[in-house]
Amino acid sequence: MMDMDADQVESLRALLAPTGWLDRTRMFAAALRRSARTPQGLLVVGTAAYEPWHMTAHLQDESRLAGLPELSPTLVRWAVPPDAREHLSVGLDRLRAASRNETLLVVSADAAPPELLERVQDVRRLGATIFALDRSDPELDELAHESLAVPEATAPMSFDAAQHLVSAATGEPAAGARSRGQRPVADPAQPAGLRSRLARLLDSVTGTPTD
Repeated sequence: MMDMDADQVESLRALLAPTGWLDRTRMFAAALRRSARTPQGLLVVGTAAYEPWHMTAHLQDESRLAGLPELSPTLVRWAVPPDAREHLSVGLDRLRAASRNETLLVVSADAAPPELLERVQDVRRLGATIFALDRSDPELDELAHESLAVPEATAPMSFDAAQHLVSAATGEPAAGARSRGQRPVADPAQPAGLRSRLARLLDSVTGTPTD
């Protein structure tokens, strides 16, 4: 993800304001920030085919810049290469050690496979708080205490852009919050022109090619 200058930030906010998505990402991020209590206790996991290492890196940046060590994330990986660096060598066994003072953030661009759902359920039984950032996955969202669904058909942004907005908003001290357990309600389809303009702007900011 590339850095945004002041003009890009203002343009992004102007485009997002009428859609409600800026508030949604901020509320989700604020809840995530409140939930994180212990350094390295924010566990981030994806699927075997999709590792959210980019979002993890930006959450780490926000943790450092905001002076909040409890936001420092731990990337949990399905397969750890033998030569992986220490911060990239945390495997799925870490989920078995999750505690009620920790938070699991599941980032999944596709429907969560059964094995992931089982592990999320196990972590929830251990008392950890579950967050889900997905494209609209009813089974995963049902397990989550907080969820943010980014439907491909109606959301005015890409899934990568949503990760950018959430990670950036975790460092905002005055970000809003929504009640635990509420689920985002999909907006009616946004005008195609707005979706197209927003996609181009966000893709230019994040470095993600426009579909």
